[in-house]
This record gives sequence, C-alpha cells and structure tokens, in this order.
Amino acid sequence: MSDNSIVILLKTKRTVFSTKDLAMLWKIDDLNYLKVKVYRLVKSGALKRIKKGFFAFDDNYNVWELANKLCSPSYVSLRTVLAASGVIFQYDSTIYSIAKNSRVVTVGKQKFVYQKIKNEVLFNITGLKITNDCTSAVLERAILDTLYLQKDCYFDNIRPINWDMCFEFVKIYQNKKLENRLQNLYQTYVK
Repeated sequence: MSDNSIVILLKTKRTVFSTKDLAMLWKIDDLNYLKVKVYRLVKSGALKRIKKGFFAFDDNYNVWELANKLCSPSYVSLRTVLAASGVIFQYDSTIYSIAKNSRVVTVGKQKFVYQKIKNEVLFNITGLKITNDCTSAVLERAILDTLYLQKDCYFDNIRPINWDMCFEFVKIYQNKKLENRLQNLYQTYVK
C-alpha cells in the first residue's frame, strides 16, 4: 500500500505535501490511520518530515512551493522574484512572499518572510503565475508589491521590466501614492 501511496504523490509533480494534502490525495478520512501511515512512510525513508505537518521526498524540494504551503493564501514576490528576474543583484536566501498577515517562519536554515497586503490585492490573480505546485508574482507584479510596501527601493537592472504591464497592473492596488511612485520610478530610470 505504501508503494502505491508514493506513486500517487509522484504523479502530482509536487515536491511538498501538507498533512491535508496527503489525506486528500490518499482519500483518507480517519486521522489516526493517516498519522500511522505517514509515520511509517517517514520511518521507512519514503517521506521526509520538513516541519510539523509538512513532508517531502527528500531535501531537494521546491522552497517556493513550501513558502505557499506554510502560509496560505500567499504568493512568492518581492526581493525573491526581483532577484530571480535579475532586477536586483544582492543575494538573499530568504524567501519573501505576500500574505494575509505578516510573519516570519524558519524551517531548518531557510527563512520565510510574509508581508501583509490588503485582501483586494492578495486575492487578485492579475500578474500572478499559478502552477500546480506554486504561485508567484511575475516581475512587474513583484515590482509593484515592492513599491507598495516600501517607499524607497533601488533596482540594479531595469531592462527586464515591461513598463506597460506595470502601468496596467498598478490599477489593482487602487492607490494614488503607488501610481505616483511608479511614475517617478519610470521617469528616473527610463526617461
């Protein structure tokens, strides 16, 4: 049975599973049975406990995926997306996300920082890349999230930025100060 259970997980193409995910994927309603099953899979080495209630096959799991699971709803954004897109050059291993509430979670040596944003923005999917395993901001949405949450910010490389998308996405924030910051940024860097 445990081999079939692992096959079910592998078919999802996910790398991180919460206890709720396992119950749903394995169609288990009995929590005691689920605990025993998970305990046996962890003991056998088929699953690894990342943190209480979160599991992976090994240490090579997708940290962005874990970020989404640790705090839901959330999406990876800010410095994490800016660095991955080559807009900022300073290395920071922390995973930054947007969420309903601000908090910091540490799993092993990995730090996850969640910053609060108003619900109208958090739940608007404009400019979000949603896959089976992870939700993250596209570069332009990450720029706007950063400008919204920080008055002063610096970008090392503006070439990857699609300014038309920025000016389109800024509408979801319904914030004149943000619109002004974006306009000033555009005029400083591009004009």
